[in-house]
Amino acid sequence: MQQLPLEGMPRRLYSCTPSRLNAWLDCRRRYRFSYLDRPQPSKGPAWAHNSVGASVHNALAGWWREPYERRTPLTAAILLTNGWITEGFRDAEQSGHWLGRARDLVSGYVATLDPADDPVGVERTVATRTKVIAVSGRIDRLDRRGDELVVVDYKTGRRPLTQDDARSSLALAVYAAAASTMMRTPCRTVELHHLPTGEILEWRHTEESLARHLRRAEELATEASEADERYRALIGPPAKGGAGSRSGPGASAPGERPLVRPAAVPDEIDELFAPNPGPICSWCDFRRHCPEGQAVAPDRRPWDGLAD
Repeated sequence: MQQLPLEGMPRRLYSCTPSRLNAWLDCRRRYRFSYLDRPQPSKGPAWAHNSVGASVHNALAGWWREPYERRTPLTAAILLTNGWITEGFRDAEQSGHWLGRARDLVSGYVATLDPADDPVGVERTVATRTKVIAVSGRIDRLDRRGDELVVVDYKTGRRPLTQDDARSSLALAVYAAAASTMMRTPCRTVELHHLPTGEILEWRHTEESLARHLRRAEELATEASEADERYRALIGPPAKGGAGSRSGPGASAPGERPLVRPAAVPDEIDELFAPNPGPICSWCDFRRHCPEGQAVAPDRRPWDGLAD
């Protein structure tokens, strides 16, 4: 018999990030592999476009931490070069080519900035709570403009962005609400800075639109929390035995880490965390474990996400 919560007892807040909520929304199987199965199933190889994005983000964060006199395009290029991530590229030649392109991106971008501006935060973690969730996340940059704060998010992908991307982003809205709460300063404007095109896509939220995003976050969190509890009730605590506990003979090549397969789960859990097959399955880190995803979308090489 299921035990009901005591009358008047507060329900435990669901701790999450916008990434976790978006994972639940996009594909529940990927959510399970990412956040519930332990040890976590093996991911595929690193993506080169993620290496570019991480390298650029790290360089821009480092640039703002430099003293004023060193905030120059040359410094940005040096930081990018020193912190270049080489994973996912076809070979050293391709990596070198993209290193040059990324250097141009960061040096060109910082040339448009005023080095005398000091952001309120760089790679700043913000958090807020409602009656349902305790949500946190890290902002690329938090600016103060006049009497308000502005959330800035860097983008390096090849896909052109629109103002609707800024308006509809759950993550940016949550960051704005959290920053406003933590800093006790209004924060309604969010911006996507698309470095490849130099475009800045801005959206100014209202209190009502921020509240709508938070309600949406609560709805997703309630669904995910209930699924998490059912998973734990049927599967129990994480298995012991290390990352190789679900590998099989011949599961990985010599010198590689053992292949960790998804946890064996009852049909109820497989249905509760059903996949959502579609084009995005080509880019899923857990593609190797998902026959449905493999059936609907083609394989991608680790460097296929790079722009031409």
